[in-house]
Amino acid sequence: MAMRPEIPERPTAQQVMQDAPVIPVIVLSAREQAVPMARALVAGGIRMLEVTLRTPVALACIEAIAREVPEAVVGAGTLRSAADAQAAALAGARFAVSPGYTRSVGKACHELGLALLPGVATGSEIMMAQEDGYTALKFFPALQAGGLAMLKAWSGPFNDVRFCPTGGITPHNAAEFLALPNVACVGGSWLTPADALAAGDWARVTRLASEAAALRRV
Repeated sequence: MAMRPEIPERPTAQQVMQDAPVIPVIVLSAREQAVPMARALVAGGIRMLEVTLRTPVALACIEAIAREVPEAVVGAGTLRSAADAQAAALAGARFAVSPGYTRSVGKACHELGLALLPGVATGSEIMMAQEDGYTALKFFPALQAGGLAMLKAWSGPFNDVRFCPTGGITPHNAAEFLALPNVACVGGSWLTPADALAAGDWARVTRLASEAAALRRV
């Protein structure tokens, strides 16, 4: 395997999006799953790991990965407030992903040096994020908000924006999204299935990561 570039301590949103074709959207219910799962994903070629702040152990999991898996770049997903941004940064997150966008979240991440992929679903939200300097955006929920057709429509007026569609992306439709020139990567939860995490089936996680890392982009 070719040597991959080192990721800076504070990666940009573009660097987060361009590292691999898929950013895994990870929901962890037990802290002890965090480190072996992260190692399994890295072994499969996926380094950008979005741990969602949807469970009580999420921040502890981010902290464990940041401390024990230096090859990974751990980020916090489901970021909804400036307080979330602060907590994520303190836990060791190096990027953040939000389901929507508010100026307070954008300002907090900027001040913390935390790369942010803000969630957008409309043209107005894209324009607001752009006004605040954000041009690498999460399109969420991708399928429900218009999917491929919406991304194609946005390629005209927002040709300087790159998207990470998330929500309804699967191994079966990921390639269609990645074929669009304004899509830098996709977000998906299929790399870390709940049953594989519960069973400690890290070989399966590595296999799924390898398959995701091999997806083609424009």
